[in-house]
Amino acid sequence: MKPYLSPLVLQRADPYLLKHNGKYYFTATCPEYDRIELRCADTVNGIATASARVVWNKHESGELACHIWAPELHYIMGKWVIYFAAGHIPEIWKIRPYALICKGDDPMKDEWVEGGMMQPAADDEYSFTDFSLDMTVFEHKNKWYAIWAQKFGTEEAPTPISNLYIAEMETPTKLKTVLVLLTTPDYDWERQGGFWVNEGPAVLKSNGRIYCSFSASATGACYCMGLLSIDENDDLLDPRRWVKSRYPVMKTDESLKIYGPGHNCFTTGDDGEIVTLLHFRNYEKITGDPLDDHNRHAHVMRVQFDKDGAPLFLPDKAQLYNIPFENEKQKNINA
Repeated sequence: MKPYLSPLVLQRADPYLLKHNGKYYFTATCPEYDRIELRCADTVNGIATASARVVWNKHESGELACHIWAPELHYIMGKWVIYFAAGHIPEIWKIRPYALICKGDDPMKDEWVEGGMMQPAADDEYSFTDFSLDMTVFEHKNKWYAIWAQKFGTEEAPTPISNLYIAEMETPTKLKTVLVLLTTPDYDWERQGGFWVNEGPAVLKSNGRIYCSFSASATGACYCMGLLSIDENDDLLDPRRWVKSRYPVMKTDESLKIYGPGHNCFTTGDDGEIVTLLHFRNYEKITGDPLDDHNRHAHVMRVQFDKDGAPLFLPDKAQLYNIPFENEKQKNINA
């Protein structure tokens, strides 16, 4: 099989790759945190050189004015929708999930309009009332579900905990059911770097089970990936039916120069195989705030599976960093 480019796209964190009607569509967090772009190509590697179309720019103030993060493109309920997180000016950490809706059938040519902030179910008093981001959606048995990360702040706690929640959807921009807690940072590997975090969910169906990978801890080298799963015939809104991995399924590997892997997605590769797209850095030390270091590049990995059909995240050393690339200059680091 032809190797995928590594990195596939430079300086694009939180990458999302969708295959739809034979075309690949790519979006990710832009390093300026100020816009949403789409790329389209016939192959996975074609994304690397595809022209980017800016479909939306941030507002100057108020909501949707900063921290434009983690867009995902979905075709849901007959519409093209981009889900993304955005902050507020002057309240820059007032981050919530929003939607853009395409007015036509071609996301690369047709007009995109704002669909507003995601709305909770009528009897839900909690969804999206605090820091919320990284929404993904998926269909199962003719129902659509949303999974997202949300913090609930307290006056006593200096850093609120980020959990993952799930709900059924009524429309592409509104929930049908109240939120259900999927996972909270239970283990030490989910509590590193000064933050207790579960975020970045991604859904994959395999061998009669539904898997949800997620990212944990702060966004430096301690960032890593965990895994949830449930039988496809169980009630997805029953948190007792979900099983969580005791240990991370992917983490920093210094021997491979993989630092802080996470925020992945799943899609079908050029040869019909399952692939994951995720970001990581090729060095550990970061100057200043990790959010100001934009060298989390998007990489493609072929997913392997164990005997029960659970996904395995095993980088191929022979295909890792297989093209020349250049990072931003790091002052006095990694010379």
